[in-house]
Amino acid sequence: MSYFISYLLSVTLTSLSYYVGSHVVKNGIALWKAFVIGTAVVTLGALTEAFGAPIWLIVLTPFPVGMLLLYVFLKKPFLKWFLTYSTILLIYTIVHIIMSYFFDFHSLIPAWKLS
Repeated sequence: MSYFISYLLSVTLTSLSYYVGSHVVKNGIALWKAFVIGTAVVTLGALTEAFGAPIWLIVLTPFPVGMLLLYVFLKKPFLKWFLTYSTILLIYTIVHIIMSYFFDFHSLIPAWKLS
């Protein structure tokens, strides 16, 4: 699979996690907002990896961006935001486990090769 296709798939899966998670909690954000968050998170993770950052920084760097963008787009009190973000993280984790196990695909940073 080419890097571009992997990147698009990563953005799509991450965006859908934000979209579905926000609707599960009934605080739903628009699909385009979920796409903005997904694109920002995946791009930042990929850029951090491309610059040769250590693994802990690659994993941690995208989180604050996704959290902040969700807070800005959601426009809800902190506790609603926290519940929404926790739900999104759970959904993303399930998607990630499925993609990793069945398709050997890392759904956050497309350059990573899983073994």
